[in-house]
Amino acid sequence: MADQISMFDAENAILDEYLKLVDTLNYHCERYYNDDEPEISDFEYDKLNQRLAQIEKEHPEMIVPNSPSKRVGWKATKGVLIPHNVPMLSLQDVFTKEDVYNFVNSMREALGEDTEFLVETKIDGLSMAIRYENGKMTMAVTRGDGINSGEDVTMNAAVISDVVKTMPNPVEYIEIRGEVYMTREAFDAVNAKAEAQGKKTFANPRNCAAGTLRQIDTRITKERNLSMFIFNVQEVRGTTFKTHSEGYEFLKSNGVKVIEQYYTCKTADEVWEAIQAIGNMRGELKYDIDGAVVKINNLEDRSKLGNTIKVPRWAIAYKYPPEEKETTLLDVEVGLGRTGRLTPVAVFEPISLCGTSVRRATLHNQDFIDELGLGIGDTIVVYKSGEIIPKVKGVNKDKRPANWVPYHLPDTCPSCGQKVVRDEASADYKCININCRGLLQYRIINFVSREGMDIKGFGEEYVKQLVDLDYIENVADIFTLKDKRDRLIEDKIFGLEKNTDKLLSQIEAAKEATPAQKVLAGIGIPSVGKATAKELINHFGSILTLAAATVDELKEVGDIGEVSALAIREFFDNPDNMDIINRLNEYGVKMERENTVVGDELAGLSICITGTLPNMSRDEASKLIESHGGKVASGVSKKTSYLLAGEAAGSKEKKAKDLGVKIISLEDLLAMIDNAINE
Repeated sequence: MADQISMFDAENAILDEYLKLVDTLNYHCERYYNDDEPEISDFEYDKLNQRLAQIEKEHPEMIVPNSPSKRVGWKATKGVLIPHNVPMLSLQDVFTKEDVYNFVNSMREALGEDTEFLVETKIDGLSMAIRYENGKMTMAVTRGDGINSGEDVTMNAAVISDVVKTMPNPVEYIEIRGEVYMTREAFDAVNAKAEAQGKKTFANPRNCAAGTLRQIDTRITKERNLSMFIFNVQEVRGTTFKTHSEGYEFLKSNGVKVIEQYYTCKTADEVWEAIQAIGNMRGELKYDIDGAVVKINNLEDRSKLGNTIKVPRWAIAYKYPPEEKETTLLDVEVGLGRTGRLTPVAVFEPISLCGTSVRRATLHNQDFIDELGLGIGDTIVVYKSGEIIPKVKGVNKDKRPANWVPYHLPDTCPSCGQKVVRDEASADYKCININCRGLLQYRIINFVSREGMDIKGFGEEYVKQLVDLDYIENVADIFTLKDKRDRLIEDKIFGLEKNTDKLLSQIEAAKEATPAQKVLAGIGIPSVGKATAKELINHFGSILTLAAATVDELKEVGDIGEVSALAIREFFDNPDNMDIINRLNEYGVKMERENTVVGDELAGLSICITGTLPNMSRDEASKLIESHGGKVASGVSKKTSYLLAGEAAGSKEKKAKDLGVKIISLEDLLAMIDNAINE
């Protein structure tokens, strides 16, 4: 019996890990494909994906419909969608020499010993297909979901210098697929211009290329100097090719720029040598690659092998391990991030990684530094895997200097000098001085944003000008701008009289429209985000009552622990911060909880919401539950009373079934409330 319970617990732990992996990978896919702002490196994503594949192989019964393994790309959300004539499939990633040999030998066994392979560079960019009719370019489409449709980017493709608009030796129809990318030189120029204009810079060339290709303004696309290599003939009418390399020769005769570095091979040894050769030349290339592609050359053989739902059976992509080098840590520079967190950056002796000279890398936070066991003068191992910003992997302790001491972040803010506090949720050290000059711009942006006061039209550029010209020195000063109307019009901060009055009116309207929990979330207290702010206001009733709460009283709220409670208490103990709170109250900003509870029909129930509900948004459903005394849970656990599920419920629905949590519809929820009222 004990063994059965132990096995059940182990399977539950694996299921929890699996469902979390699905959600995490889907989140990062969204950031990668639609937002062009990935938060993790390809190497880190690949490690998560490998673990997902392992669990799905060992536990196929756990596989959920929204698993990344069931999808090629990601549903396009921008622009006009164009159906794919030929699927733009992904490639199966492999990471070891053994994987490569297994693939090559299995192909030779299936097709014969004379089977020919092409090994070529895998460009780190954005996939695009181009269609030509009688030699004229008629359409360019992004990969999108890879199966059904992608985005129409024809106008932007036409201004890429590498894209041939008219083929001199045309055929009736041809569709070709390639990778849009940026050279490192073009990328550096874009970031240098953005930095000079005070705008946000791109993390790496792939992100920049992807964002640029989907621009509405083709002038921006042309200015950023995108490049493109073609790596496949998707479909052709009017001629035939026997091999992939024949297709390359035809394209080259039409001035089309195909993959530069490719090798023809027959044995596993030759394929591996080609992969190594491409890996060794990474530093000499003018652009980033994230692997080497191995594919069957003969097109008839490809047809015989076919595809899975996600990848062709006749090709793989070998992913190179991160390039690593040792160097000496010279210093740690500490800056301030947007949220007030201290941002430590390692400064080291310059080294060359993937063809670029680097001398700085993020150190994340004190926990990461402690985990490395880092000190000034240490010999550190730095790596880079498809990212512009390198990372510190470890320390060679055998080369540690005699006078070594462990590094610790300063306990004061590098900008204002006031004491910093540790954020329990993220392990970051943060400046909580609401008047810190180094954070003023970020604090104002956060305060007026949708998550805070939601002041329509109050953009970042306005905030920057107001701070630079000393109109505002803290968030409370926003509500004194009406007294500076004439000066604002004279300086044309918001434009002329009409626009100025419009924004000033929006500021005044926000005081009445914004509930206390959003005001609290917008202030920027460590550990107090949207959800926590709501819990605090529901518990204490007002921001002023919260400001007087003791540490023990704070710890009575939801998930507030000792560290978070101390950080909140320390924030309100700062007289400058309390001055801002009192001024906001004086100016008429809402400080007290709105009495939105209309009944107790759902009292004591914890309800999680997932999927798309009919005729009601999830936010509206949350308000409905809370107004009848219920609590809205962010995730499913054994303590969850019900899962309110709509269409495309995903992994939460499966977890609810496994835990025995009852799943209800919106109709069921409304009936529960009505029945309780009638009783």
